[in-house]
Amino acid sequence: MVKNPKRRAFSKLAMENIDPQHTESGAAPKPIEKDYENHKEDPGPAKPAVTEKDENGAGQALKWVIPIAIIIGLIIWFVMRK
Repeated sequence: MVKNPKRRAFSKLAMENIDPQHTESGAAPKPIEKDYENHKEDPGPAKPAVTEKDENGAGQALKWVIPIAIIIGLIIWFVMRK
């Protein structure tokens, strides 16, 4: 039905990359692991992975880096376009 062969190839390529293993199961998440030795085959998350605060996350840096990079890029673009 798609007349453009390039578009058909792209849509076919996009459909082939679907990985059905990564879907939401609806099951409750595993509880925090307390006895790793007995659950080595299928452990739950460690307590620090669940309870730590995100005080110094990448978002704090990126909210300053991205606007500065955009401004520098615009300045270079205005200078180089002439």
